Amino acid sequence: MRSLSDAEMLSLTELLQMETNALTKVKAARALASDQELQRMVEASILAAEGRIKGIQQFINENGIIPTREVH
Repeated sequence: MRSLSDAEMLSLTELLQMETNALTKVKAARALASDQELQRMVEASILAAEGRIKGIQQFINENGIIPTREVH
């Protein structure tokens, strides 16, 4: 398990929240894009954001940053 300082944990939490919020906004705006090129850019942005979120989640899981407990 990797040990992070309080500041690092806060930064990681804020980064994940920022990416999640941005993804939600882009997905909501997707329906408003009528231009084909803009739609492609929105889709690329969605894929990129999802990749960043998965990367952060993988970092958290692989390093045991947030300990998980079994439910009994």
